[in-house]
Amino acid sequence: MNSSSPSSSTPQPASSHPAPSDDVVTVDVRDPTDTPPAPPGDMLPGTTRRVAVEMRLLDQNDRRAEENREFFRRRNMCVLNLVSSPGAGKTTLLQRTIEALAAEVRLAVLVGDLETANDARRLHRPGVPVAQITTGGTCHLDASMIARGLAALPLDQVRLLFIENVGNLVCPASFDLGENRRIALVSCTEGEDKPLKYPPMFSSAHAVVLTKIDVASAMEFDRAMALDNIRRAAPQAEVFQVSARSGEGLDTWLAYLRKLLRAPSSE
Repeated sequence: MNSSSPSSSTPQPASSHPAPSDDVVTVDVRDPTDTPPAPPGDMLPGTTRRVAVEMRLLDQNDRRAEENREFFRRRNMCVLNLVSSPGAGKTTLLQRTIEALAAEVRLAVLVGDLETANDARRLHRPGVPVAQITTGGTCHLDASMIARGLAALPLDQVRLLFIENVGNLVCPASFDLGENRRIALVSCTEGEDKPLKYPPMFSSAHAVVLTKIDVASAMEFDRAMALDNIRRAAPQAEVFQVSARSGEGLDTWLAYLRKLLRAPSSE
């Protein structure tokens, strides 16, 4: 993580380039000195192994997050950080959300993944700027990455910014990005006890979305047990049950977002 934080009022230009055909911007935040990890066990011929010792610099991240938060406040932007395990349905939920709200409010999206811009391309719509943050080996987004991603987006009149975090239920829980709301997703394909296994992620969420409820019966998923576990792990959170495919529960989710947009930016 870079120790010099740029001013929140003037996000620094990122190493970015527009994708050739879809107007998706890729912001590459990988460390150029990083090398792929060697397989464990016996060394393969011609390979080397590097052991990295890293210090947690959450205090620096928190300072950058506060600068991001002030940046958002001055622009009257509502910012949602969506976190989940891989495959929980963040991108599909965002697709349906963007389709429903794009005509009402100016939206933008930052997407985090280790590689590829596939999710960003899925989310791109005319008038909805999207940037893909490519992290390389980093399993979460941090506040500095968000600042670089913001610098690659046209943000004039944007009222609602979605951050689709890297799929991971551990590391993203520790990193404040400057968001207004953290939204944790858990799907009916993951097991009822996921919130109890990863309590920091759920205890730090403002809302929890139980996704893919259309396949709950086929998966023999006990929704009542899952909801009880969500409430045990995240008693502070609002809970939504949604199927982005069938549309069930989307109206309640969208009503929550509209309520956030009507609230004062300081909330």
